[in-house]
Amino acid sequence: MRDIISFDEIDERGPQTYRGEYSISLQELDREEITGVGPVAIEARAEQGALPAEYVVTGTARFTADYLCSRCVDPYPFATNSTFHVRFRPRPEVSAEDEEIEITAADELDVEFYSDREVRLRDLAIEQIQLAVPMKPLCDEGCLGLCPTCGANRNRDECSCDTKIVDERWGALEGIRASLSRKKDV
Repeated sequence: MRDIISFDEIDERGPQTYRGEYSISLQELDREEITGVGPVAIEARAEQGALPAEYVVTGTARFTADYLCSRCVDPYPFATNSTFHVRFRPRPEVSAEDEEIEITAADELDVEFYSDREVRLRDLAIEQIQLAVPMKPLCDEGCLGLCPTCGANRNRDECSCDTKIVDERWGALEGIRASLSRKKDV
């Protein structure tokens, strides 16, 4: 198992394949939506890109995790086998150390900039986990969520709370509706 993608090695020997399996801690991910993560298996092929000092890495990442549903807050299992395509380019010269680099074209969204000519495969695996997490994880598209009044999980429990939602801003129209129905009856 080779843990480091070396651009110098690619320059010398041509395209290279890398494989690894990593245990990633929840602290490394720092995502409250994830309650557990299994081993991450990653396979990557790295080669020179079309531009000078550009390297293209394509591959797959497989892992299982437990996410928290954003509606009912119950954990649920999730498994993925995702593909990725990343282009590494040398970091452009910047005037200040903390200055950001602006991405100007849509085809640059898969570009990462490097200053060191090595990339840890483990870091690439962590990045793929981060990218696989949905913005709003759902245990099921039809998840009913939690009752806003009593907090019961409406997927498992029925509550007797009033579910009628009344927007107080429309309160003035209630009187109009009643008066219109009285006029109809006359």
